[in-house]
Amino acid sequence: MSRFKFSIPILFLCSFLSSCSQDATETASAGSGDWRHAGGDHSSAKYSSLDQINAENFADLEVAWRWQSADLRLAVGVGYGTADYRAVPLVVDGTMYVNTNHGMVAALDSKTGEELWLIDPESYRFGLPIQTNIMIRGIEYWTDGDIERIFVATLGKQLLSIDAVTGQPDSNFGEDGYIDLSQNLGRLEFESNFITAGAAPIAVGNSLIVGSKIFDYGMYNRSPPGHVRAYDTYTGELKWRFNTIPQEGEQFTETWENNSWRIAGNTNVWTFMSADEEAGIVYLPTSTPTNDYWGGMRLGENLYAEALVALDIETGERLWHFQTVHHGLWDYDIGSAPNLVDIVVDGEPVKAVAQVSKTAFTYVFDRITGEPVWPIEERPVAASTVPGERAHPTQPFPTKPAPFDRQGITEADLIDFTPEIAAEAREIASNFLLGPIFTPPIVRGSDDKLATFVVPGAGGGANFPGASIDPETGILYIPSATRPHGMSLIAPPQGTSDWPYVIQMERQVGPFGLPLLKPPYRRITAIDLNTGDHVWQIPFGKGPANHPLLEHLDLPPLGSVYDDVVAEGGILVTKTLLISFLAQKDEIDPEAQGSILVALDKATGETVAEVFVDQRLHGPPMTYMSEGKQYIAVAGGGRENDDELLVFALPD
Repeated sequence: MSRFKFSIPILFLCSFLSSCSQDATETASAGSGDWRHAGGDHSSAKYSSLDQINAENFADLEVAWRWQSADLRLAVGVGYGTADYRAVPLVVDGTMYVNTNHGMVAALDSKTGEELWLIDPESYRFGLPIQTNIMIRGIEYWTDGDIERIFVATLGKQLLSIDAVTGQPDSNFGEDGYIDLSQNLGRLEFESNFITAGAAPIAVGNSLIVGSKIFDYGMYNRSPPGHVRAYDTYTGELKWRFNTIPQEGEQFTETWENNSWRIAGNTNVWTFMSADEEAGIVYLPTSTPTNDYWGGMRLGENLYAEALVALDIETGERLWHFQTVHHGLWDYDIGSAPNLVDIVVDGEPVKAVAQVSKTAFTYVFDRITGEPVWPIEERPVAASTVPGERAHPTQPFPTKPAPFDRQGITEADLIDFTPEIAAEAREIASNFLLGPIFTPPIVRGSDDKLATFVVPGAGGGANFPGASIDPETGILYIPSATRPHGMSLIAPPQGTSDWPYVIQMERQVGPFGLPLLKPPYRRITAIDLNTGDHVWQIPFGKGPANHPLLEHLDLPPLGSVYDDVVAEGGILVTKTLLISFLAQKDEIDPEAQGSILVALDKATGETVAEVFVDQRLHGPPMTYMSEGKQYIAVAGGGRENDDELLVFALPD
């Protein structure tokens, strides 16, 4: 039942707790069945200790209620079409908060789905963003023990503070509750239409920290920088800005040769961030600079691109950083929040942070000092043959844990279920440059090759929404996909770019409609962070096992190859289960529109139960308790004007 119906005792309780720290509030909420942040808590564990839904009854789940996105109420011609609905709902004291792709925010009764309030910032009136995957992945909840706020960063470059009880903008914050996010980036020579928002900001103490989504599809070297800003949670006053591309007088400008730091763009934080409230540290996962695949205008290592950066929450001071890719040429930006967990390594306790990446590596550090838990070695990699380009001569390779997905390609990696398939795979592969991870893209046609076959591809490895963790065991669960890309560089059509080269992708290459590589194509990997060892790894999804050339082989699951799997879903970890979902179009029928909610055994990865759903699910699953009953919520739809939130529970 919604707490709005009992506002007096709850407000009294909040007043009583006002002297408690936010950290204590977070700890209390974790055990109460709340889900206060996109990752469950600021450690991004995506974990709940709830166990009412378990292996024995999971198959009995049914839809308890559905909420159609308020975007569907917009008049025809207002706004613009959106992409898949992937929002992560939050639940606090019986009230659910959820955003729409257009930036509306609703408060719902978490038991019934009754709408309690709705606010529309009308972000669609601020001009069309240039990107096509128009979505907002989540919102942030914050309380000081007295007041409660919901923060959302919209596609219209708005940062909005909402009173969580009334649903009204906080008049003390910014300008009547709003801040213009096109300002305070420290550079003016860019087109503000190239910057917007996507993931939720993160609020810790009285700092509200905001990333951005930046697109360079205009093919000009004019994208804004992805500097990260922090605002006062009470007033909206700018507290600090961390320049992800160092500026005049700062360290590491020398890593941007020829003063390219002055004009380089991106290097933004487009995904979720994590924070250690007790230590006062926020962790930023950063992206690739422009242009993603040709770096001739930004020679050098390019700090802080494709790095994990630890900042002081109050001041924005850099405490430590680690760059996972030097001078990135593969779009290997970090697409997911780092996971914070306390582990024991060789008998010594470690406050750790683990960052999974598109590279299929897991980088593990002491989250206070930045020291690697296991050595990370700089190893030589291939040079670039592209005119004007200079790939970095080395890249970092963690010695532990082992990679969680395929890296690089040789002929031994080609699909070979039958002699006919193997011969065709070799013929196709002969058109590509094959090599280990970090083999640079080539100019299309060089040495009669179409492209470099890059494994994992730009959308492969661990992308959004990243890994989940069981804080009780220290086991990290990573969903991943290989999703290789043929990458080549071509000259852009005259007058369309100021770069000499832009990317040309070859995505679907393989014999007879099959993938070019051996399976698995999609995986879930369990890694014990106390030892750095893999516990288990499974293919997730049936994949092309029923292809006409394979069906007689009676193959086991091969892992889904569906194009969108890397950017959606994720794993919910509960006391007893791992919960995710698969697309029915992959598992049953290419024409099917629904999904399959799947429960896995945490110890083995074995599927223990499934629930068939009539909607195509997209968002990360979350769970909460309301009046003694456990629920699971997932966002879905979005392509057919059918955006909705689905909430599952056991029958009464």
